[in-house]
Amino acid sequence: MIPTVLLGTTAIPNGGGELRLTQRENDFAIQLVGVTGDLMTSRMHSSEDALAELGCAHLRGVDKAKVLVGGLGMGFTLAAALKATTSSTELVVAELVPGVIEWNKGPLGECAGRPLNDKRTTVHLGDVAELFRTQQPIYDAILLDVDNGPEAFTHDNNSALYSVDSLHMIRATLRPKGVLAVWSAWHDPSFTKKLKKAGFDVSYKTVRAHKGKGSKHTIYLAKL
Repeated sequence: MIPTVLLGTTAIPNGGGELRLTQRENDFAIQLVGVTGDLMTSRMHSSEDALAELGCAHLRGVDKAKVLVGGLGMGFTLAAALKATTSSTELVVAELVPGVIEWNKGPLGECAGRPLNDKRTTVHLGDVAELFRTQQPIYDAILLDVDNGPEAFTHDNNSALYSVDSLHMIRATLRPKGVLAVWSAWHDPSFTKKLKKAGFDVSYKTVRAHKGKGSKHTIYLAKL
């Protein structure tokens, strides 16, 4: 039997619990301690890729765009955003958990091709919500993969990020023709209503977790 190796544990700030990183052969997984199942694995990231591909589709060939990625995870969304944009694009990735950043700098980083090493990438250590308080039009695309989606799972504070008031703030940080893309583990019709109430034109796509198979996830696309 192939063993599963524990590579590390790290605390989620503000009493959010503890994460652990494991490896089994070439596959990595991140789990929330005390909860059955994986939060994310390196085997299944097609929907994370789709978040960036759909959210940055309007930026193909656009110079000097700025993209915000909320949630580093295993780096797949950031890596896909780098591929989907031009060499002059600036990408900011916000991650709340310092340990997750360190894991991506270590052996986990190979999974997504080490996107943190790209010269276009800047890391913001902290809550992504902090970056919306300026309410100034800064970003051409905002890609949010925080928690399990609009309904908080790992951290209660994340639910505030998807409130109508917060969505108004997020909208104010988008440049003209900007797009907010949100990853969710499931479709939540009430979230579509919140996005519309915040002034967005909303659509969504259902995507598979792994190359046409596996769980169905939802990507919300909210446009100005």
